[in-house]
Amino acid sequence: MDDELPESVKKCLDILEENVEILANLELELEDEKENALVPNMELHQLYDMTEDVAESAKLKKAESNFARRQAEDSL
Repeated sequence: MDDELPESVKKCLDILEENVEILANLELELEDEKENALVPNMELHQLYDMTEDVAESAKLKKAESNFARRQAEDSL
């Protein structure tokens, strides 16, 4: 019975990690859909600024996802 416990915990961690990743991906997809609105007549500098914002946002969301995953792993 004691030998089965660590394996069970490992399986739970794997499932939790997979679900956290799925939920993070869903959140990103929903946010992307909201941000995909077309804005007509944008200037080049506005497009450049938007590109920087999107890249920064993606990095932050990935960092949040990784942080949440580490917290979940640490709590078990």
